[in-house]
Amino acid sequence: MATIWAGIDAGKTHHHCVAIDDSGRRLLSRRVANDEPELLELLTAILALGDDAMWGIDLADGGAALAITILLDHNQPVHYISGRAIHRASESYRGEGKTDAKDAAVIADQVRIRRDLHPLRTSNATVTDLKILTGRRTDLVADRTRSVNRLRAQLTGIFPGLERALDLTNAGPLMLLTGYQTPAALRRIGVKRLETWLRNRKVLRADRLAETAVHAAERQHTSLPGEKLTAQLVHTLAAEVMALNQQVAELDKAIEARFREHRDFEVITSMPGLGVILGAEFLAATGGDMAFFGTADRLAGFGGVAPVPRDSGKISGNFRRPRRYNRRLQRVFYISALFSIRHCDESRRFYERKRAEGKHHIQAVLALARRRVNVLWALLRDGRTYEAVPPTAHTA
Repeated sequence: MATIWAGIDAGKTHHHCVAIDDSGRRLLSRRVANDEPELLELLTAILALGDDAMWGIDLADGGAALAITILLDHNQPVHYISGRAIHRASESYRGEGKTDAKDAAVIADQVRIRRDLHPLRTSNATVTDLKILTGRRTDLVADRTRSVNRLRAQLTGIFPGLERALDLTNAGPLMLLTGYQTPAALRRIGVKRLETWLRNRKVLRADRLAETAVHAAERQHTSLPGEKLTAQLVHTLAAEVMALNQQVAELDKAIEARFREHRDFEVITSMPGLGVILGAEFLAATGGDMAFFGTADRLAGFGGVAPVPRDSGKISGNFRRPRRYNRRLQRVFYISALFSIRHCDESRRFYERKRAEGKHHIQAVLALARRRVNVLWALLRDGRTYEAVPPTAHTA
């Protein structure tokens, strides 16, 4: 009996599995519920068709998590193939229709003929927790950004001068807006009483904030339409942003506590620009196992900071930004490179040299990010922390 190639088109409630042999002949096509007993029955049926099975799936988490875990727990090799790759590959197969069965068959056949697909493996417990925590943090930060933008829009509608004067990403202005939202209310309370009100709520630099707010109120004596209702919305949104800030702060503590348990915590955080949050996101995006990538070049390509050639005919040496990469990891590389320009002399000199060569800001930052991937790779490979001056080799 030969190897069986099984493809799973994963869904939220049901999956569709198609199994083929070495010649591509379809041996099984079955729709199964996303439920453990049915998935175990599917596994038994596939293994009964041949000596070994190679599995492919179009999701790496979410609705496919149960199926992947069951397969990995039974020592089954599972490869991931993206939905975009399946869509493009489908164009080379007969028929224009799209069904779950066809997609599953394409997955199975692609696993059979391709040798460059990523194998899925059981994740480290710490890395799994960091994926969950950093994913939740990303959602909260996005919610906070939307709430701040709504708050700015509502405040501009009744009090544009105050919106211009306040930085609504800080705790003090948000606290102010939970109590006072209109020019008339701020004029009535005055600078001194407002300062006392803010100090009682532990607002830093309460005197400056009170003076700024009352000064803005003295420049607007016109009451705008819908002021009363909008003021209530401003109060609600300001309280909402403060609550989100608190949730993000608590989540940051949980991320740091879990991240410190990882063996590479000291190595990753020693890299200039890679703090606790970005370091945790790096682990969440890569899985923490550099052997999975093999080389620093592959890690850079996965993170979208390595240009890809675009040659054709007599045209050569043409490069462009990649289209397929992990955007979450690219953000980590890019933001950490920006931070390193501010706090690391070596990174700043490299960035300035690239700008002097004629590169735009983004190009220079990406070039720096690409170089930093090599450094981080070497640190993780050798298990040592970053040093501004590289260690010298000792001769015998």
